[in-house]
Amino acid sequence: MRLRPALALVLVGATAPIALVPADAARAAPAPAPAAEAPAKPAAAPVVLANHRAVYDLSLASSGGTRAVDSARGRIALDFKGDACQGYTMQTRQVTVLESSETGSRTSDLRNTTFERGDGHEFRFRTASATNGTPSPTVDGNATTEGSAFKVRLKEPKRDQFGEGGPVLFPSLHMRRLIEAARAGETTLSAKVFDGSDDGRKVYDTLAVIGRPGTGPTQASGSERDKPLREGALASVQRWPVTLSYFTQGRGERTPIYTLSFDLYDNGVSGALKLDYGDFAILGDLTRLDLDKGADKPCRP
Repeated sequence: MRLRPALALVLVGATAPIALVPADAARAAPAPAPAAEAPAKPAAAPVVLANHRAVYDLSLASSGGTRAVDSARGRIALDFKGDACQGYTMQTRQVTVLESSETGSRTSDLRNTTFERGDGHEFRFRTASATNGTPSPTVDGNATTEGSAFKVRLKEPKRDQFGEGGPVLFPSLHMRRLIEAARAGETTLSAKVFDGSDDGRKVYDTLAVIGRPGTGPTQASGSERDKPLREGALASVQRWPVTLSYFTQGRGERTPIYTLSFDLYDNGVSGALKLDYGDFAILGDLTRLDLDKGADKPCRP
């Protein structure tokens, strides 16, 4: 099987309507006392995604079913940078080695490079992959969204274009929406998401289940897992446990084709990673995290 890689304020003011009365009545009646204005709500702080480089070592969490594996190992390395003004770039490489007594050894190597405009309206993607050293066709394209219009133009493996109804979110905007929902105390977020994976033609229905916020020691306390999160700058940053399921588009009851569980930090960094492919699941242990120094002020496009 081909593994999918594990892988953003409007202030509205209003005035009360003015009632028109006859001039005589206006002279006879005392002027009404001015209405007390409701205190203005403070503007929500914008979500600022941290520029960072992270490495996750992979291991088998569980296995069963028709495509069970005996062991799994590998690594995910990602480099994320940008802001809401310049846009966001991400380079990801995921190498996974699966061992099975029935099918033998299978090594999957995926390299993905993306750019997403800061307003979430344009997304460029390029994916190269190989299985057991044999390369698959490169996927290269560009996607745009405007209101309910969503379009994809593919350059490789062959020139093509398609579109469908929206709205559709790209990955960085989806991440910012997840953090906004978590901050607001919402427990679920459903959205259509396009990340350019697989053949570059799939839009996924997603459902995120968001748990209660926490800070301090992570779920991996008492072990060596996610050590940079337990001992580094993020040890006191608020986070939420999230389970994000991807579905083939459609209606009715469906089984997710892929589920990603993780601790979502307020700056977009992820820990406690678990990739569930159905017949087996893989843990991701964050072994290295390099955070760039944040900007003095959030970028406002």
